[in-house]
Amino acid sequence: MADEKDKEPRQHPEDGAATPGPAAVPRGKQKDKQKGKKPAEGQKAAPAEPEGPPPEPAPPARLHEYYAQKVRSRLAQQFGLKNPHEIPKLVKIVLNVGMGDAPKNPKGLEAAVAELAAITGQQPVVTRAKKAIANFNLRAGMAVGCSVTLRGARMYEFLDRFISIAVPRMRDFRGLPSDSFDGRGNYTVGIKEQMIFPEIDYDKVEKIHGMDITLVTTAGRDDTAQALLRELGMPFRGEAPVAVG
Repeated sequence: MADEKDKEPRQHPEDGAATPGPAAVPRGKQKDKQKGKKPAEGQKAAPAEPEGPPPEPAPPARLHEYYAQKVRSRLAQQFGLKNPHEIPKLVKIVLNVGMGDAPKNPKGLEAAVAELAAITGQQPVVTRAKKAIANFNLRAGMAVGCSVTLRGARMYEFLDRFISIAVPRMRDFRGLPSDSFDGRGNYTVGIKEQMIFPEIDYDKVEKIHGMDITLVTTAGRDDTAQALLRELGMPFRGEAPVAVG
């Protein structure tokens, strides 16, 4: 078998072979060509870095500093907490606006989203129905409201504005209810009008609506959560609010 293979005539490029293609360009020259390319007309060039010193960081929230300096030690002494991780703290604040007529009035939902963004300084998320309910002419996936979840510095800044500016502007205000805890250390309060927030312009309001504000804590119990909110200046009904300074 080996002798037969050796006897077979070998094809040479001269005997009708296909003509070779264009000569390959070396890789080095390809890279040089790519480097020399200019950005397309539709594409914008990368912005130049600003000159001068970097901007100063924003100062920490006033309520956050007050919590770290004074509230933590008071709570640890009041409940005998030796482990610093046991001291309750705020985790997040959730604002939820329900719009039952959102499918029929999409402009009202857009106005509610814009107002909630102005109040919190964060873009809201449009909430949608999870299941269809025939009695309410509701189908799954239809927009029914909007919500915002605040954490970190924005959370403390919003709570500071809510306690010191918005709450005193409520009609016939006599204190927030102290029985609105859920048994796990979370507190929810309902607001009937969004007009109490100073960010809302009276002339641009299309419809008055309320919202639910939920304060989520790591307390796990209602008494420790109430003590935390009381030390942060929350004005509960029948109690003198703590001065935050």
